[in-house]
Amino acid sequence: MVKLNFWSILLFLIISFTVNAQTISEYNEVDEKIAQFTSPIDGKVINKLVAFINDNFSTETDKLRAITVWIANNFDYDIENMDTYKYYSELQEVIDAILKNKKGICAHFANLFSEIANRLGTKTYVVSGYTGKFGFINSEPHAWCASFVDSAWFLIDPTWFTGHRQGQEFVKKQNDYYFKAVPEDLIKSHMPFDPLWQFLYYPVSPQEFNEGRTIINEENPFFNYVDTLKVYENSSAIERLVSTLRRIEQFNENNTLTANQLQHIESEKECYKNRISIAYYNSAVDFYNEGVDKLNSFINQWNKKQITQKPEAEIRIMIKSIEKTLNNSQNELQKINTTNPTTIKSINEFKISINGTFARVKDLKDFIDKHFSTKKPVKR
Repeated sequence: MVKLNFWSILLFLIISFTVNAQTISEYNEVDEKIAQFTSPIDGKVINKLVAFINDNFSTETDKLRAITVWIANNFDYDIENMDTYKYYSELQEVIDAILKNKKGICAHFANLFSEIANRLGTKTYVVSGYTGKFGFINSEPHAWCASFVDSAWFLIDPTWFTGHRQGQEFVKKQNDYYFKAVPEDLIKSHMPFDPLWQFLYYPVSPQEFNEGRTIINEENPFFNYVDTLKVYENSSAIERLVSTLRRIEQFNENNTLTANQLQHIESEKECYKNRISIAYYNSAVDFYNEGVDKLNSFINQWNKKQITQKPEAEIRIMIKSIEKTLNNSQNELQKINTTNPTTIKSINEFKISINGTFARVKDLKDFIDKHFSTKKPVKR
């Protein structure tokens, strides 16, 4: 564990104060303007806030500053109930909770910030990890944000910007150090589970972070986060989860925080797989029902002699349309990747139904072949 003397702590405080003093004056006008937005906190407030910010601020930095200050002015950190919150929840559930309660934990602050920033057109991600200073690591996970502003990535922690924990209380006091921090600075206190979100070509290892050694070391393995992020952004949701799992497993040491994060991602991956399977299955059902409707309609029209006089080519196109729709149903089922016994049983039963309908279509085709190959007097 790293030991600090009085002078090193004093130097850190002086540097922090200097940075904050310079930043406060820079954003005075923005802070005063956003304070004028006093709409009630309800389900419509985000839309109203987005409109207000777009009307009153022009630069991305000012817009992000307005979001950060608005959150700090209107929401409290719920330190009394922090242990009862679910750190991992659905996005809409998280946002609804903080708007309703006017308080929350870091995940609520970060997700609310990200939601508003993205609506304003600034690409923003929520970053999960843990925090620490001078070799002392916090035992709870933490969440903050990464925003792409003016062709560069900056890090914003709406929770630590709002205030800080002091014993069993949360003291509300804005700290500008945590607004638009550069990656090289925030890594001193914030360690993402996934090294991608360090935005560093030579990521600080968890061991270095835990020991308080956060100076960028170019002897560390090179990591091309720019290209990795491009691949990530062009991937599907399930592909993102898989690649995130791989990076975390390769990068992190085995500890409780990381193990919980990996377990959460595995669960989220399974949820996505189930959602995808359900979507493919429902799509297969829709195609199948459409095919059966076409088949029954064809037979019904034929029996009523509504299509018996149509040209042969047109009739065969109608039958091919039925076959194509049933093939689409089969193709959707083949896309389902699952090991769930119940789902597999349902798929197999569904395939039997499709094959039965294909058999009816074959009988119909044989009938049509015979119809058009028979001489007209006999056919009548």
